[in-house]
Amino acid sequence: MDKRKGSTHARSRGRVEGQSGHPGSSRRKGRPMTTGRGRNGRSGTRRAKKVNRARKRRNKILFGMIIILLIMILAAGAVFFKRYGSSNEEADKEQYYGIENSDDLALIINNEVVKKEESSAESSSDSSTDSVIPGKVFDGQYYVAYPVLRDKINSRFYWDTNERVLLYTLPDGNISVSENSSEYTAVNETKSEDYVILKTDGDIAYIALPFIQEYTNMEYSVEQEPNRAIITSKWGEIETAEVKKDTQVRYLGGVKSPILTEVKKSDKVTVLEDEDDWMKVATADGYVGYIKTKSLKNQKKEKTSRDFTEPVYSDMTEDHSINMAWHNVTNTAANNAVQQVLASTSGLTTIAPTWFSLADTEGNISSIADANYVNYAHTAGLEVWAVFRDFHGGINSYDETYETLSYTSKRAKLEDQVVAAAVAAGVDGINLDFELISSKCGVHYVQLVRELSVKCHQNNLVFSVDNYVPQSYNSHYDLKEQGIVADYVVIMAYDEHTEGSYEAGSVASISYLQNGIEKTLEKVSADKVIAGIPFFTRLWFETAKSPEELSEEAGTEAASYPNKVSSKALGMEEAAQSVVNAGATAQWDEKTQQNYAKWSADGGTYRIWLEDAQSLEAKLKVIQENKLAGVAEWSLGKEESSVWNLISQYVN
Repeated sequence: MDKRKGSTHARSRGRVEGQSGHPGSSRRKGRPMTTGRGRNGRSGTRRAKKVNRARKRRNKILFGMIIILLIMILAAGAVFFKRYGSSNEEADKEQYYGIENSDDLALIINNEVVKKEESSAESSSDSSTDSVIPGKVFDGQYYVAYPVLRDKINSRFYWDTNERVLLYTLPDGNISVSENSSEYTAVNETKSEDYVILKTDGDIAYIALPFIQEYTNMEYSVEQEPNRAIITSKWGEIETAEVKKDTQVRYLGGVKSPILTEVKKSDKVTVLEDEDDWMKVATADGYVGYIKTKSLKNQKKEKTSRDFTEPVYSDMTEDHSINMAWHNVTNTAANNAVQQVLASTSGLTTIAPTWFSLADTEGNISSIADANYVNYAHTAGLEVWAVFRDFHGGINSYDETYETLSYTSKRAKLEDQVVAAAVAAGVDGINLDFELISSKCGVHYVQLVRELSVKCHQNNLVFSVDNYVPQSYNSHYDLKEQGIVADYVVIMAYDEHTEGSYEAGSVASISYLQNGIEKTLEKVSADKVIAGIPFFTRLWFETAKSPEELSEEAGTEAASYPNKVSSKALGMEEAAQSVVNAGATAQWDEKTQQNYAKWSADGGTYRIWLEDAQSLEAKLKVIQENKLAGVAEWSLGKEESSVWNLISQYVN
């Protein structure tokens, strides 16, 4: 018993020790006992299975957690990349350039992509469309739409949509091209090209690029897929840079913006704008977009130029300062007053009688020119610049002036007639005073200025042009072009307040003159600018508007003015006398640099800003300080005789 018990105990102890992995176990280290007898054996097996199951559950949970974590990481990465990663999307190039049809030609002019909506013919006189296709390809030749040519490349080209002719005015005459023709007239000589120069699409003219280049300081290149022309017509300093490595130019600044084009290492680009992390650049092949700043190197300034000789228009400016007085002549009999109006003057160099006007819308003129008048003026040592007007004649409206000037044949007729009449009368110059020019008539008026200038110079006539004080609403008079082709540009620095004004005010305050001269000199050289000053003023009468009158004007500009006004123009002596007659006293107004008076009478208030020696001297000082070509006065017979010596002190 004892021996058996001991034996049993030893075996039992051995199993237990083996199960526990004790070093003394007869089992292999680390292997649990899976068999055995009795309760203890069965219990160990169940425990091992339970451990295994728990281990499997933990492994599954761990694996699931790892999968979830990986998914979360991948999702976060996708979000991050979506937000911050670079896009490989390529821009639609045809959409980028605004190409709609296979024969459309994209234009990149001076590093600007010209879109359809940007080439609207807003300043064009005759276009019936809101926009035009900027360029076209016809028979393998590249063409530019006239509005784009005029507005962005060379404004001297002129398209007459009525008579279907393209003109370009040179110092000795017009280049003339008819539609669908390879031939053209250069002044009086017929020439031809090996391509059709002018194509049309409705009323829109398209001009061949090589023909444009012949008369323009420009260079161009062409690219395909899509068709585009890269044009440079502005020269001077630009900023360039070199691409460090192969990269992309994108539509906008940012890695998510679509790719416009690929650029290679060492490619040269023109830098247009610096936006810190991104640069707006133009590529040589016509893409304008954005590139990472860090992708560029060797950023520097460069000067660009092209060997081209601009046409030089003849110049008949005088070698002395101009002191010109307009003489308002209303009929032939009034010519006889020349001796009288000149009797009290001194220091004048030029007299400008109002002799010529448009008679009708067919290009005919009316004339009251008088050779005897001219002879007398010459005897007095004066030149005669005859005034040519589009009012106070047979026509007197914006529409009538437009109807006349918008036809090349009508312009040619009136130009020839007025030059012939001027030559016949023996005058020395023509003073163009067209004041009924609408914005749509602007391009036609400027063409008249070009053509009439050439014809005047061909007949040894000085050519001057009268203008309003420059304002945004009269920019279509194109002072810059006038300053190139005309001998003198005259700024009528009066009519600040006119008969139609809603409130009383000065006819010509000092600031009105100063601003007018300043704006003119931005466009025209001082040695060509003549400042017009008034020999008249206006006597204003104002009364308060009744509630009924204000109600009737509701919603109009007039409603913002509480008084209704009327006025009449007075010469210098008559104006001064009106103040005396009223028993009023004029006092110096520092703001306008004029003597100002007001008084109550007749149920209202009279106001007047006088033109006198004191106010004129303030104006003459400004003219002298700006070293202008001279002064002009409106008009003879309205002045005090004492002003002539004053004017001579500052002008001659």
